[in-house]
Amino acid sequence: MNVLARCVAAATLAPSLHNSQPWLFRVAGREVRVYADHSRRLDALDASGRELLISVGAALFTLRLALRAHGRRTTYVLFPEPDSPDLVARVLLDREAPPPETVTTLAEAIAQRHTNRWPLADSAVSADAIEELTAAAADQGTALTIAGPVTRNAILGLGHQAERRLRTSGRYRAELSRWTRPAPARRDGVPAAAIGPWDALERMPIRDFGLVHPQPWRTSEFFEAHPTIAVLATLGDGPDDWVRAGQGLQHVLLAATRLRLATTPISQPVEVPAIRELLTDTAAGRWAQMIIRIGYGPQAAVTPRRPLSEVLRTSDK
Repeated sequence: MNVLARCVAAATLAPSLHNSQPWLFRVAGREVRVYADHSRRLDALDASGRELLISVGAALFTLRLALRAHGRRTTYVLFPEPDSPDLVARVLLDREAPPPETVTTLAEAIAQRHTNRWPLADSAVSADAIEELTAAAADQGTALTIAGPVTRNAILGLGHQAERRLRTSGRYRAELSRWTRPAPARRDGVPAAAIGPWDALERMPIRDFGLVHPQPWRTSEFFEAHPTIAVLATLGDGPDDWVRAGQGLQHVLLAATRLRLATTPISQPVEVPAIRELLTDTAAGRWAQMIIRIGYGPQAAVTPRRPLSEVLRTSDK
């Protein structure tokens, strides 16, 4: 496998809504084209394609990081062809240069990052770690804000409210079933091992992936009483901003992984428009794109990925 193929394989390890993996890649000479695969969009949760593009943005950042770790500088252009809206980015290989240690250590976290839906330690994340995560978000043109106690409790309440609204939708439950249905050798979706336990006190608004396909072996656990909750926001709310949010999200998640922190993207509050508006400050030019739970916890389960043959094309195919 050549360097570009290895870097595309790394990019497929990015997070995505319900592990839908809505991306395709095409290698042409010294260029990698990154596409959105709209056949994998979750229509009930993501009619606008906002979360799909956040997922593609996360894969784009991972691709760029992997290439840099292999000594390849890059430049990229978002939505370079107006007549081809599925083409999200062109990543152009620039001159070779040895990667700095910060890039190497961050790239090492790509394969180690997994969404953690288990209880985390009820202890504060250090100020130094918060500073590093905030800088990681800012590096991609996004803003990460750690919620104070009052705001945190309000966000958790909004998360539960959003989850209750979503559960009343038959389309939502059918979509959840599609992405959690057990199948032999399945390479996408959320497997049973990654679902995690029930929250005994129903404090944490973590999506219940066992809602449609119950897991009788699941335990009921006590989640942390004072979680660290962060809001990732952008200065706009269009397709470019959604891709930017994905890049910022992945930079934050990988930086957290490098710091041995566990993370859980929480998207329900931003999937219900009326609730997302409550988290958005348009007067300050900030649109909420994702909620992230951060803390110290056990290693999370690995989720499967589609084979490279399904997502990578060369210029003559």
